[in-house]
Amino acid sequence: MNFTLIVPEALVLILACVIVLADLWITREESKVRLGYAAAAGLLLPMAATVTLAGRNEVSFFGTYVVDGHAVFFKLLFLLAAALTFLISAEYVRRRAIAPGEYYATILFATLGFMLMASARELITIYISLEMASIPLYLLVAMMKSDLRSTEGGLKYLLLGALSSACLLYGMVLLYAATGTTILPDISRQIGASGALGIIAIVLVLAGLGFKIAAVPFHMWVPDVYQGAPTPTTAFLSVGSKAAGFALALRFFGQGLGSMQLTWEPLLAVLAALTMTVGNVAALRQTNLKRLLGYSSIGQAGYAMMALAVPSAEVASGLMYFMLAYTLTNMGAFAGIIAIGNQVGSDEVDDYRGLGQRAPLLALLTTLCFLSLVGMPPMAGFFSKVYLFLTVFQQGLVWVVLVAVFNTAISAYYYIKVIRAMYFAAPVAEAGPVQSTGSLRFALVAATTATVLVGLFAYPFIQAATVAGRSLFP
Repeated sequence: MNFTLIVPEALVLILACVIVLADLWITREESKVRLGYAAAAGLLLPMAATVTLAGRNEVSFFGTYVVDGHAVFFKLLFLLAAALTFLISAEYVRRRAIAPGEYYATILFATLGFMLMASARELITIYISLEMASIPLYLLVAMMKSDLRSTEGGLKYLLLGALSSACLLYGMVLLYAATGTTILPDISRQIGASGALGIIAIVLVLAGLGFKIAAVPFHMWVPDVYQGAPTPTTAFLSVGSKAAGFALALRFFGQGLGSMQLTWEPLLAVLAALTMTVGNVAALRQTNLKRLLGYSSIGQAGYAMMALAVPSAEVASGLMYFMLAYTLTNMGAFAGIIAIGNQVGSDEVDDYRGLGQRAPLLALLTTLCFLSLVGMPPMAGFFSKVYLFLTVFQQGLVWVVLVAVFNTAISAYYYIKVIRAMYFAAPVAEAGPVQSTGSLRFALVAATTATVLVGLFAYPFIQAATVAGRSLFP
């Protein structure tokens, strides 16, 4: 057993424990705000430790855990999402009287679960790491105990999450019954002769993982949870949880169920088309920005699901680059929403009227992020979609790519609706200027700048994703 492979996870766990102890030790509420800054800075250590693992392709812990390019890429993505979440949370946590130590530590525990999910290659390890990530997320959604929408969203998320977890676990049991092993590559070699039992197991596994990535018809929890949760939690859910779900699904279907691809490829292709269509069409009618971005995230999940239908090294690299661009873009968009919401006290689109005059820089940065979500050049969202669509097209899934292009056009309406309200609608009566300060402004500027740079200088990021994809599909 090579314990150096889990040094990044150990550092995240230690950091979470330090945050909990520091919260107990610090008595002044004003000083507790700095816990978020400390947590963000503390993530530099696990990031550095993860980078040192780049280039490794090693299986350890009795075949249950692997560190390869795929795992390293996604672990860095999770740590980046957590760091940005800490930066956008500081002012929000203070305004909403959320317990800072509990909040930041819970995000770290969820990040730990995500990192373990990226490296798990065995059924029991997968399930344990999935629950290690899910339980903190249930707590994060219901963290505002005095807000009925937050507690309602947390309860719905818990109940539906438990149901999906049961489906996934039952599917794993059937996989073991059909193959006699819990190691993913060994399952792939054995499942071809499993018959109907293997097909039922795949359907149940797909239902369990579909909940995590918000695929239709397992998406019912998204609007209420996104609207009720603290806004930084919604941002973390939309990128961290989704990226972790796709990291696990890509390894599960690519390495564990690859021998039955002809069975599940049409199903995943149809689900991808349904997911992007339902998400984008439902977003057209939304007037609350958090619900709008919730349905938008369902649509984005549909685009990413195309890669699961035809897994290969090239398609995996397209998915990874897409998830990087989506993480930066969505974190920037939510940073803008939090900055505006802190001032106007609302997440309704109507209250964004005239923001181009009241907060020119804030409106501009938020607009750039929304344009990236649409897929407008030269933002990262444009190049990531083009690259993902092209790799899927080259694998022969032409009709799904055409549906994705059509849905991209649909999504432009509701994103531009927000931009129109900021620049072309009359300002809200008696509304003063809107400002963002401190770490929130830094996170917004950093995420937006990174969104532009990852688009303009896409080559090194695509190369890194390509190397990571080849480690999963040599």
